[in-house]
Amino acid sequence: MEEEPIPMRVQTLAENNPTQVPPEYIQPPQNRPQIKIKTPTTTEDEDDDEDNTYSSSSTVPVIDLFGFDPDHWGDVRRQLGQACKDWGAFQVTNHGVPIGLLDRMRSVGNSFFKDSPMAYKLRYAVPPSSAASEGYGSRMLLTTSNDAVLDWRDYFDHHTLPLSRRNPSRWPDFPPTYREVVVEYSDCMKALAQKLLAFMSESLGLPASCIEDAVGDFYQNITVSYYPPCPQPELTLGLQSHSDIGAITLLIQDDVGGLQVFKDGEWIMVQPLSDAIVVILADQTEIITNGKYRSAQHRAIANANKARLSVATFHDPAKTMNIYPAPALVTESFPPRYCQIVYGEYVSSWYSNGPEGKRNIDKIIL
Repeated sequence: MEEEPIPMRVQTLAENNPTQVPPEYIQPPQNRPQIKIKTPTTTEDEDDDEDNTYSSSSTVPVIDLFGFDPDHWGDVRRQLGQACKDWGAFQVTNHGVPIGLLDRMRSVGNSFFKDSPMAYKLRYAVPPSSAASEGYGSRMLLTTSNDAVLDWRDYFDHHTLPLSRRNPSRWPDFPPTYREVVVEYSDCMKALAQKLLAFMSESLGLPASCIEDAVGDFYQNITVSYYPPCPQPELTLGLQSHSDIGAITLLIQDDVGGLQVFKDGEWIMVQPLSDAIVVILADQTEIITNGKYRSAQHRAIANANKARLSVATFHDPAKTMNIYPAPALVTESFPPRYCQIVYGEYVSSWYSNGPEGKRNIDKIIL
């Protein structure tokens, strides 16, 4: 059987120093980011200010968890509930995950992409025709449409939970600490996700275990995304607009801004904080909370001068799980807003049709 050709990686394209973005990466005009283009009259101060400039009076909330100190639980629940209702995304500090572990996770991810040769990376390449497979790739979606626009991004996806899916031999062994760091990071992210979902449940007046029970055992993936410098960031996206399909995503980023959340008709930059973890509510939590809490529409923009790295940890239901609004949140005056779905069917639709903002969850609104 003839082997499928391996697609060109974005990092390879960028290292060839192109002056233009290849056509398959150019977004339609309505999807392009509003990026300040540097001109000969741009001053040094303006140049140093930010590579991708957005002005907005809004900022994604930052919530201090106080190490989950019980003396602060009431205030934390209130802030968290408001952020889930208004934004669907927020940053948390004093979250109990060692800052050194966040730094090590960023470090091993950067080392894989920047320090290992392409031949080594390709040993872990995902099959080009397989959606969301574990390993090294550039293209997540199955669509074969000629007009499908590609993201300016490479990634490595790890299957980390349940333990029956976790096989570190499928992950890089360079740098030498890579695998042990990912395992430790996986366990810490699971514990934090459980604590956050408990606070979300309680903020709605529900038992602490309500949302997690509705999700079931976590299926966790950790995706390290690498966004190389882009010659025309105003024409493309590092990651197109979407909402995550699972329950809750925990994300860390480096100091190069690029993650944006859509709110009230504008894209808001999530400012990098080295000690913070970005919390992104996903579609199944919106369904379980009957729309009281919203999943966040977000995207990543490219940067003309700097590579960017992020690490997203997804916590999803099993594909056999039936997901529906929590009965305690359904009343005569607030009936169910969403159809019951089988999570695996929802996933298949997302990967086959593409995200395009929140269109997948919008389809199941009653």
